[in-house]
Amino acid sequence: QVQLSESGGGSVQAGGSLRLSCDASKYGYFDNSCMAWFRQAPGKQREGIAASDSDDKKSYINSVKGRFTLSKDNAKKILYLQMTDLKPEDTGTYYCAADPYLGNAGCTVVHSTISLYNLESWGKGTLVTIAS
Repeated sequence: QVQLSESGGGSVQAGGSLRLSCDASKYGYFDNSCMAWFRQAPGKQREGIAASDSDDKKSYINSVKGRFTLSKDNAKKILYLQMTDLKPEDTGTYYCAADPYLGNAGCTVVHSTISLYNLESWGKGTLVTIAS
């Protein structure tokens, strides 16, 4: 059963903004999980781009740092990814994922390990297309 559901994707011009949402209302461990956003560009491997550990410590890969912001609405159980100054290379399918068992040391997209790519629960993704 899929417990995470992404929305908010679409097509925008370069320089534009989008806000992705990950509805985790059916996910029972929102408050104390590693939660992350991943991106898979056409023909490329999935990469972790932003993560928030159970202490709400956030990490970002360099290519999105300063442009993307991960936030959480604990009351609504929604994980957001605010994306600004979008570039054509941001095109791809965006997934949210979560895992209550991955410790904070592993919940980072900076020098990430294989553990980050084996999170327990995944959404089906939302497509983002950035036109130049």
